[in-house]
Amino acid sequence: MSVLLQIIGDWGHALAAMLFAALGIFLLRRRDSAAEIRSLAAALLLTSGWALYISFGSVAKPLSGLGENIRNAGWLLVMFVLLRRAWAGRQGPKGGVVAVYVAVAGLILLQTFTDLSWRQFALSGDVQDALIATTLVLRMMTAIGSLLLLHQLYSVCPVEDRGGMGLLLGALAAMWGYDFALYLIGYVAPQRADALFALRGLLMAVVASVIAIGLRKDLSGRVQVSRTLTMQSVSVFAIGLYVVLIMAVAVLIEMIAGPYARLVEIGAVFFAAVSALVLLPSPRLQAFWHIQVAKHFFQHRYDYRMEWMRFGETIGRPGEASAPLGQRVAKAVADITQSPAAILLLRDEGGGLNFETQWNWPDDGADIAAIPTDMVLRLEQGHIIDLGSVDKRAAPSQWLAQDRHAWAVAPLIHYGRLIGAIVLARPPVDRRVDWEDFDMLRAAGRQAASHISEAQGQQALADAQRFDEFNRRFAFILHDVKNLVSQLSLLTHNAERHADNPDFRADMILTLKESVGRMNDMLARLSQHNKAAAQEPRAIGLQPLLARVAQTRARQHAVRVEGDAPAVMADPARVEQIIMHLVQNAIDASPPDRPVVIRLGREDGMAMVEVIDQGRGMSPEFVRRDLFKPFASNKAGGFGLGAFEARALAQSMGGRVMVESKPGLGSRFTLFLPLASASVLPAQGEQAA
Repeated sequence: MSVLLQIIGDWGHALAAMLFAALGIFLLRRRDSAAEIRSLAAALLLTSGWALYISFGSVAKPLSGLGENIRNAGWLLVMFVLLRRAWAGRQGPKGGVVAVYVAVAGLILLQTFTDLSWRQFALSGDVQDALIATTLVLRMMTAIGSLLLLHQLYSVCPVEDRGGMGLLLGALAAMWGYDFALYLIGYVAPQRADALFALRGLLMAVVASVIAIGLRKDLSGRVQVSRTLTMQSVSVFAIGLYVVLIMAVAVLIEMIAGPYARLVEIGAVFFAAVSALVLLPSPRLQAFWHIQVAKHFFQHRYDYRMEWMRFGETIGRPGEASAPLGQRVAKAVADITQSPAAILLLRDEGGGLNFETQWNWPDDGADIAAIPTDMVLRLEQGHIIDLGSVDKRAAPSQWLAQDRHAWAVAPLIHYGRLIGAIVLARPPVDRRVDWEDFDMLRAAGRQAASHISEAQGQQALADAQRFDEFNRRFAFILHDVKNLVSQLSLLTHNAERHADNPDFRADMILTLKESVGRMNDMLARLSQHNKAAAQEPRAIGLQPLLARVAQTRARQHAVRVEGDAPAVMADPARVEQIIMHLVQNAIDASPPDRPVVIRLGREDGMAMVEVIDQGRGMSPEFVRRDLFKPFASNKAGGFGLGAFEARALAQSMGGRVMVESKPGLGSRFTLFLPLASASVLPAQGEQAA
C-alpha cells in the first residue's frame, strides 16, 4: 500500500472512530433503558473501537478481522432488537428469519476461526491461501446475509415507521454493500483491493454522519430525516455503488479478456460513463428515482412543508420579469405532482370554463374548447377528475378526449364558488391519481383560487377607478356642453331680431366657428361614447339601417354592403350604435385603399351581420384577454369602450358578438341577432323607413 493510501486509510478510520464514539457516548448519557437505545449505543461503540484499531495499523493487524466480526455482530443485534419490536402483536411464522440470523452468526464464528488460523499460525503457502480465500468468501456471504436481513426488517416494519428506519437501514446497507464489493475484488484481484481498504474509513465516516443526522430529531429509535437529505444520501450511495461495480467489472474483464483486456476495459468504462451522462439528466429517470425514494423511505409521497414553501414561492413572485399570474398559478400547481405542463381555465360570464393561459403545454391552446357541462358540475362539487378513469370516447370535449397529455383536472374553488380549473399534464412516470394527490391538489387549488380572486378583484377595482375617472371627465365636458348650448340658444334667439345686421352676422359666424372648435376638442377628449336611449325590440329590416351607416361613413372611408338578411327583433338605435362602433373600428384599422365590407347573412337560426376589414388584425392573446374589456385598446389614445359596449348592447337584445382576427390579415366581427317571427314582420314601407 502506498504512503498516500496509508495516510487516507489511517485518518479516515480515525475520523470514523471519533464520530461513532461521539454518537455512542451521547446515547449512553441519555440514560435510556430502552433495548433499542442500549443495543444501538453498543453497536456504535464497537464500530468505533474497530475503526480506531484499524487506524493504528491498517487491516494487516492480527485482530482487524476479529474487530470487524464483533462490529457486524453488534449491528446484527440492533437489527434483531428492532425486528422483535416490529413483530410485537403480529402473527405468522418467524422461524425462517431467526434461522437466517443464526446462519449469519455461524458465518461470523466460522470466519473468525479461519481468519485467526491463517494470521496466527505458521502454515504452508497453499493452506494459507486456501484459508484466506475461504475467509473472503465467508465475509461476502456474511455481507449478503446481512443485506437480506436488512430487507426483511424493512419489509416487516410498520408503514408509519418506514420513513424513520429508512436512513439507518440505508447507512447499514451502504456499509455491507461496500464490504461485499471490497471482498469480491479482494478475491478476484487482490492487488487492487488496497485502495478500497483505505477508502473504507472515509465511507464509515459518511455512514456515521448519516446515522447522526437521522438521530438528531428523535433518539428513541424512530429515525426522522428530511427528504432532501435522504434523496442526496441515497443518490450518493447509488453513485458510489455504481463506481464500485464499474471497478469490479473492470477487474473481471482484465482477468478474462487476456491480451485485449485494456482495450475492452476502456470500452466498458466509456460505455458506462456515456450511459450515466445520458440517463442521469433524464426527467423520466429523475421522477422515477424520486418516486422510489419517497415510496420506500417515507410514509407519505409529499413533503408538505417543502411543497407548500415552493408553491408560495412560485405563485407569489411578482415583478416585471416574472411570468403573468395565470402562468405562475399553472406552474405552481403542476410542480406539486411533477407535471411537465398545465393549462389554466377560468369561469366565463356564462358559467363555463374556457382557456385562459398555459404553461409548457405542447401547443398554444388554440384548439382547446370549453370544459363539458357535466365535468363543470363535478368540479363545482370539489371533485378532482382523474382523466385516466374517464371514458374519453363519450366525452363531448374533443380536445380533452384527444389530447394524450391531459392527466387530471383540479378545481379552483374560492369560498365555495368555482372560479377556474387546472388541467395537468401526465407526469414523466405515469401513474394514477391517488388520495395524496387529491389532498394536495385540493389545498393548492383553494390557495391558487384566492390569488386569482384577489387579482380579479384588483382588476375590477382598477376598472371602477377608470370608470370613475371617465365619469368625472364626462361631467366636466357636460358642463362645457351646457355652456355651449346656452351660448348657441342665445345666439338663435338674437338671430330672429338681428339677422339683417352685418355686424351681428359676422359675430355669429365667429361664435359658431369657436363653438365647433370647442365641440371637436371635447369629442377628441371624450372619444366616441354615444349611448342611445333604449327602446323596446321590434321587427326591423337591416338593409336600410346598414345602408345609412355606410352612407354616413362614406366621406371618411369606403364602405361596401353585401348580401341580404331577414328581419330581426331588435332596438334599431342600439343596432345602429353597434354597427357604428364596429365599422369605425374597422375603418381605424384599415389602410386607405382597402374598403370595409358589411356582409349580411343567416346562420344557426339567427341573422348575421359581418364587418370585415383587411387591416393590421389582432393577436389571439389580445382577443382572448382584452378585446371585450373596458379601457383595453390597441389604438393609441383609445378608451377601449367600442367593442365592450357593442357586446353588451347585443347581449341586451338576445344577440352576441363574435370575432375572428389574425395579425397582418385583418379582422371579422360578427353580430348575431334573433330573427323576427312572421307575425310581426313590418310592411315594405316600414322596412324602408
